[in-house]
Amino acid sequence: MRTWWSWNPSVFAILRQRNRLHNLLLFVSIFCFAALVPMLLRLKLSKLAVLLEAKPPRAAPRRDRIQRIVRYVDMALRIGTPLIRPGCLTRGVTLYYFLHRAGLDVTLCFGMGKVKDEFVGHCWLILAGEPYLERKDPRLLFAEVYRLPHRTTIVNSIETTPSEQAPSG
Repeated sequence: MRTWWSWNPSVFAILRQRNRLHNLLLFVSIFCFAALVPMLLRLKLSKLAVLLEAKPPRAAPRRDRIQRIVRYVDMALRIGTPLIRPGCLTRGVTLYYFLHRAGLDVTLCFGMGKVKDEFVGHCWLILAGEPYLERKDPRLLFAEVYRLPHRTTIVNSIETTPSEQAPSG
């Protein structure tokens, strides 16, 4: 009989890396967050945005940390069933949360489209105006419905952030 640990040596690979405690804590944080995503998605989008959009650090993100986050999210989704719901929503929200906190300026997009005569939703990341970590450009199939961060608005034909807007009333 195969156990969870016997078919999953990748978790032990984390322990063999340098800074193993830090890496293990990062993986456990990603795993727990991904397990909570279905509950987070029950919140209003405005409340979800507040939870997900903490201020990123000022320092430029380190490439090795970004790669580690992506690898750990994919690993958590692969081995986390039934605790973690697989799919683009869990992957997108989890990646957005951790990559944004690591300092990467990513955008989380939610879209709807018609695939094989059915309306379906999809969630993806945008980095520097292009889809990030996607095999195919989702913008060809899905119309964007909402995005995070939702920080820019148009006021009197001038694009400003909400903090720069004049108070109403």
